[in-house]
Parts: sequence; structure tokens; C-alpha cells
Amino acid sequence: MTQFYALVPAAGFGARMGHELPKQYLPLAGHPMIYHAIATLCDCAEITTVFVVLSVHDTLFDACDWSRFGDKLQPLYCGGETRADTVLNGLLASELEPDDWVLVHDAARPCLANAHLTKLINELKDDPIGGILAVPVADTLKRANAAGRIQNTENREQLWQAQTPQMFRAGLLAQALQQCKAVTDEASAIEALGLHPKLVAGDSTNFKVTYPQDLRMAELLLGEKK
Repeated sequence: MTQFYALVPAAGFGARMGHELPKQYLPLAGHPMIYHAIATLCDCAEITTVFVVLSVHDTLFDACDWSRFGDKLQPLYCGGETRADTVLNGLLASELEPDDWVLVHDAARPCLANAHLTKLINELKDDPIGGILAVPVADTLKRANAAGRIQNTENREQLWQAQTPQMFRAGLLAQALQQCKAVTDEASAIEALGLHPKLVAGDSTNFKVTYPQDLRMAELLLGEKK
């Protein structure tokens, strides 16, 4: 029987936050930032195990209290130099069946909700390829020239902003990442195989914490969930 697993790549640093701590461990609403995404994934009944792929040099994960999640949470100390390397290493170390579904989620998207997971799983569980959570681009997009001035306005029709989780079969995703490592998300590797992942409409609350001011917004949203 096909099972669902989650994989959280968390071997990076997050330099744009301007902090000496790796971004995933910054304090947020009483816990390290990564805790909130892990909690939502572990609370999802459909997901069998949540794998967190850490740097081989990580000393911070074990300093946190993860006892609430029991054996459902499994750290893997095999992170790579890039996101693609980290996800691929995690897939290989987890030894999943090729047909099992894997939901890859950013550690820096702490406001993931169970409704997001339910919608993603329900819309993709019978899909031949898989897909991602995403939101249609709402803002006007400007392309800059080398001088920092507007070169032109981009047509935003049919443009979507990718989010996570990104959900694919473990075997297909491992194959894609082995063949195409120069990607910033899993869907790009699948696309490089000539396949077309499905877009599942999410919402803007599932945003990625990238800059210091994003922490305040995340804290407000997490406060509303309590």
C-alpha cells in the first residue's frame, strides 16, 4: 500500500536573515522556527514519518525537545551542499519504496496548515506525476535593467508563485534530482524530465520566512492558530 512521507531539508544557513543562528533555529512563537512546520506535518494523520535532513555538523537539533512527536519524527544527518543534494541524500537514506509519496517542505514555512496538506494530498494522490502548492501571482511584476531601473513590465497571466510542500513519488523524485541538481525546488527537477507537475492552489499564509521582518508576520499568524 502506497504511503505518504514528509521530508524537511534543513541543512542550510539562511544568510539573508543576517543572524548567526541557522534560520531554521531562530526563535518563533516559543519554539525554533522549524518546530512549527514539523508539528503540522507530524499532526497529519496521512503522513507516516517526517524526515528532517540536517547538516552532518548540526549540533542544535538534539538540543531541542522533540519528544511530543515520538518516533514519527526521524532526523537524518546527511545534508548536502545544496537543497537538491540535501533532498536527494534524504531520499536515499530514508530507503522509501519508489511508489511512496514524499512531501518536501521548507523549514522556513512555519505557517503551513493542516488544510494545506489535506488539499495537496487529496488532489495529488491519484495523479500520475505529482505537484506543488502554489499561488497565482497577484502583484505587477517589473524586470530591472543593470542600472536598477524598470526595463519592462512582465505579463503575470498564468504565472504562479511556488510554495511547499512539493509532492512526488520517491523513486521519480530521486531519479530527477540525480539527473538535474542545478535546481532550487523539486518541481524544477521533475520538469527537467519533460513532465508537468500539477499546481494546487494554496494561499499567502504559507509564505517563506526570508527576511527579519517576516518573523513578525509569522508570529502573528501562528498566534491566530492557537
